[in-house]
This record gives sequence, C-alpha cells and structure tokens, in this order.
Amino acid sequence: MTDLSHRFLFDNTDIRGEIIQLDASFKEVMEIHHYPPAVASMIGQFMAASVLLGSTIKFDGSLTLQARSQGQIPVIMAEYNSDRSVRAIARQAETATSNDFSQLLGDGTLAITIDPLEGKRYQGLVALTGDNLASAVEYYFIQSEQLDTILVLASSDGKAAGLLLQALPPSAGIDTAMREDRWLSAKQLVATISDDELLNLDAQTLLYRLFHEDGVRMLESDAVKFNCHCSSERVATALTSIGESEVRSIIEEDGKIEMNCEFCNSNYQFFSTDIDNLFNSKGDNSLH
Repeated sequence: MTDLSHRFLFDNTDIRGEIIQLDASFKEVMEIHHYPPAVASMIGQFMAASVLLGSTIKFDGSLTLQARSQGQIPVIMAEYNSDRSVRAIARQAETATSNDFSQLLGDGTLAITIDPLEGKRYQGLVALTGDNLASAVEYYFIQSEQLDTILVLASSDGKAAGLLLQALPPSAGIDTAMREDRWLSAKQLVATISDDELLNLDAQTLLYRLFHEDGVRMLESDAVKFNCHCSSERVATALTSIGESEVRSIIEEDGKIEMNCEFCNSNYQFFSTDIDNLFNSKGDNSLH
C-alpha cells in the first residue's frame, strides 16, 4: 500500500488543509523497533504530524518534530524530508505502559526544527500542553506562528493518520465574516472525526463526509515513504568533528569504531585504514 498525503482548499476562504495516512512507512518503523503499544501509537502520531507540518513548507531540507520530557518517554522524534520521506524514533521508552499523554510526555518541551539545505536553521520551542500531541502542536502555532490551526491525529493497529487545517492570512477581496463562519464551521466538523474514520476512510470519502457543503477542493496527492538518510559519508563527517587524535585513540583501544543508526539499525564499521583515508586527503576514502 502506498502512503499518500492529500492537499485540499476551501474556495474563497484562504483555508487550506491536508490529510496524511501512513501504513507501509509506519509498519517499516515498527519492524525495526519493537516499541510497547503506547510508544508505538505515539510514534505514529509524531510521524503523521511531521509529514503534515513539513508538507506545508516549500523548501529543500528537513523538518523535525521532537519532544523531551520527564515522563515515560524521555525523547521521541520524527523527521520529514522534502523528498517526502519520514523516519522516527523513541529513546529510553522500553518500559512505557500508560496511555495517558501527561504520563508519557509529562513536564516536557516540544521542538519544531526546520533545517533547509540552504539558509539558516530555525527552531521553535513550546511547553507540551494539552492532553494530546495535536493540542500541543496547535498551541505551538498559536504561540510561534500566529496561525489558527486545527490538527487531529490517530494511530492504531499499524496505521497512523492526521488531518491539518490552517487559516492563512486573509488575502484581498475575501469576505472576512464569511471566512470566519467557514472556519468555525470547519472546526466544529473536524471535531466530529473518529479515529476509525481518520485511519480507515480514503481521503476523498472523508472530505466529502465532512465538507461536501463547503466547497472543498482536493488538490494533488504525494506519495510518502520511510527512508533513512544515514550513510557512511555522514558518519565519517561526524568522526572528523570529533578530531583525529580522539578517533585514533578509540581505534587503538578497540581495534575499530562501530556505529549503529538508531533510526534504521544500519551498522557502520571503521578500521585503521579507513581512519587513515579519512584524515589523509591522499587516501581513496573507501569506507566499510
């Protein structure tokens, strides 16, 4: 099954939206990491949210949605890249058992980081408020972007999904009263969505059920996939940042440097000859 994100617009209102439904990509993450059910559900929500947020930005690079907390999940993150790929991970959450958001991510901070291939890196931080991830992201947009945002997320039985609505700054010629009425109506309708509908109805059917009287128009759909951007070259770059003397001391002690990617479990090994090549421009730079 191909995972798809679907954009849509409400005519003459400056309201936009997107639906994401993840199946294959979510299953791939779960096959790599065998998280407890509560953590798996939260991973799915983070993946869906990162795709929805990243898809609203026209840029080459990545968007990372990350939470750090004093709860049962100390660190959880999902990263969406402009090649329409997504990956996710949770750390130190093997014993998480609660289904309560405040227990899982209590006393935490939510960070949204935009890292373009060109230009400056941007990060916004807010406290993890509300009783679910969707509420926390909505709060972020109110505080940091001043954009009215509605977000619904669901994750269950190997699937994850989300719906995002945003009221953009009004353009010239828009009837502001009508726009406000449409926004309030859309907000009320979105609140009626069940998890089962969001996860299992196709996007066109879901939009028709919600907004068939409101002039909603479906735009293009984009395929989304799981992909990890780790590589031996990126790991080598990380090693050079540590410094040659430190790297060589590790080689002398352990005989090799071995690193695993947390996202995809790829294994990278560097031996003495690799380190010679890495710090010697005359080397052939071949890495294991």
